[in-house]
Amino acid sequence: MISRDTAARRRITATVAMALVLGGCTRDHRGQSGDPSGPPPASNPTAGTEPPAECPASGVRIRSTGGDAAMGLRALGLELVNCGERPYQLNGYPVLHVFDEEREPIMLRVVNGAKEITLGFDHPPRQVTLAAGERATAVVLWRNLVTDSTVVATNGEFLTVAPAAGQPAEEVDPDGPIDLGNTGRIGVSAWKKADPSTPPTT
Repeated sequence: MISRDTAARRRITATVAMALVLGGCTRDHRGQSGDPSGPPPASNPTAGTEPPAECPASGVRIRSTGGDAAMGLRALGLELVNCGERPYQLNGYPVLHVFDEEREPIMLRVVNGAKEITLGFDHPPRQVTLAAGERATAVVLWRNLVTDSTVVATNGEFLTVAPAAGQPAEEVDPDGPIDLGNTGRIGVSAWKKADPSTPPTT
């Protein structure tokens, strides 16, 4: 005759054994035939989050601040940001290159100071030292002017800007076509330090 204690122990033993059998049936089978191999796919990042833009090796980032057009005169603002950790020095004019829709370079004469295009942008360059996070600005100027109907008007679609000669250039948004007419020239003002109270371009 089996005592109550003995029967209880047998029921507990049977329950434990069944749990072990079921546990063995649910172990990971990834990598076997018919099952996906490797780790599970990574979950999607939170919507709306973007990694911060990396600072170029030059330590500066150049971008446009938008254009303005009035009576054929075009003006495009430029902003250079010291995104590095060391001071950055400027002393001169941005270096411009304009390209057509096929990204072929357009031969132009760049007027430093824009004296031949308009007044008010011919201040001579001065040495500018930007601490980390500080900005400098300049303005690109041109006129949509046609003076000779036998010369095809020039329209640029892309613009690159370098801080100075011999330095890496970055493509910036020209905020519309660079419609030079048949003037064959484009002007640019010298770099100057941005007013800290002016909010940076986003």
